[in-house]
Amino acid sequence: MTSRMGILVSSFDYSPVAEDEFHDWYDMEHIPERRRIPGFLCCRRWLGVDEPKVSMTTYDLASIEVLRSPGYLAIGYENNSPWTRRVGWRCIKRLRFEGEQVCPGDRLPPEEARGLLVWASNIDPAHADASSRWYDETFLPALSQVPGVLCARRFRATNSTHGQVVIFHLADTGVVRDPAWQQVAAGPQAVAMMTHEQDRLSTLCRSYERANS
Repeated sequence: MTSRMGILVSSFDYSPVAEDEFHDWYDMEHIPERRRIPGFLCCRRWLGVDEPKVSMTTYDLASIEVLRSPGYLAIGYENNSPWTRRVGWRCIKRLRFEGEQVCPGDRLPPEEARGLLVWASNIDPAHADASSRWYDETFLPALSQVPGVLCARRFRATNSTHGQVVIFHLADTGVVRDPAWQQVAAGPQAVAMMTHEQDRLSTLCRSYERANS
């Protein structure tokens, strides 16, 4: 059986630490460490639109097993660097999601995206199968047709407080205000289906760009 592509999504409120050191840590150590590990395909940073001290980082993986590889274990979990312990461990964790891509199953995100919308939730087990079919066969295909939606993917958790994450890569953050988006995302069927979701965490982000020194 072919392994599915995986993802690691990490989100913090970094208000407890100095902003410049937080970005230096991510840009100069944390991201470069992971890019050197085989199987890390795309590492990208984002910042909250409505919550500017919220950081979101997406790591697309060849498979979820990359997070159990010797390369990752050497720098992750209890082997985090002193800089990670000093900065990262002081931040307020919002989400850490490890999962497999189930829809469409084998797609990497577009590099040109300037907006990101992440929905994390837990689905009522009694409605899990129906919810999965609706997302994969109806909801995500419909939103994928909205102008400015570059990519729509759903991931099933392998290790997380949330059972699934849905990620939309957008041309810009204004896409979610478009009437075409609202017609699908806030339509009667969507509202009804989402009553079966709990613990929803919705975060709209803009692409992070490092400030010039």
